[in-house]
Amino acid sequence: HVPTPEAEAARQLTRELMTIREDRTRIRNRLLGLLAAQGIRGTLTRRFPSQLPTFETGDGRPLAEAFQARLQREGKHLQVVETRRAALRADRAARIRKGADRVAQVARALCELRGVAESSAALYSAELFGTRTFQNGRQLGALTGLVPVPYRSDQRVAYQGISKAGRGELRRISIQLAWCWLRWQPDSALAQWFRHRFAAAGGRSRRIGIVAVARKLVIALWRYVDQGVIPDGARLKLAR
Repeated sequence: HVPTPEAEAARQLTRELMTIREDRTRIRNRLLGLLAAQGIRGTLTRRFPSQLPTFETGDGRPLAEAFQARLQREGKHLQVVETRRAALRADRAARIRKGADRVAQVARALCELRGVAESSAALYSAELFGTRTFQNGRQLGALTGLVPVPYRSDQRVAYQGISKAGRGELRRISIQLAWCWLRWQPDSALAQWFRHRFAAAGGRSRRIGIVAVARKLVIALWRYVDQGVIPDGARLKLAR
């Protein structure tokens, strides 16, 4: 369905945070790459700008002033991004705690479950449960791109992996949340199903199984926020 203007506006905070995270990673990699090209292994701490004059290249020469100047500018750029990222995360936390809109209410409800943190709760609420409606679990699985794609050629049927439809950030968070769920909700029915079906198998089987857990979990969370049904065997952080 075409999103409403209100729904599109509610998604901007989480999407901006994703953009800031990518910018932060890109700047850090560029800084470390510039140092590595000169044979320097440095760490990007708060003292990094003041340590630049003491750096020496791999063959013992002082770091050239042109490199120092560029690294200083890149470091300042990184500080700006870090400050902006901290402000956005604080804004997200405040909205989840005190917000009265649907997106904040859904995120707050998700945060009550053990294993669900603010980042995943905010993303699920903004992109799925707080701004969209679903008729069944198949619609939800198709939107997240976690459903298998069949391929038929004559009499042969093979599966080509998951569809990967929708936003990649949702799939990334879904997989991370599935691993967190196994750790923090070990007594839940979903965690027990994974251990019985995949835990004793090899690494490839576990990677396949965690996608199945992610698909089942996102449907369970939808029923939790939409119908108030707590996932079977799941524990809350605080008693209601």
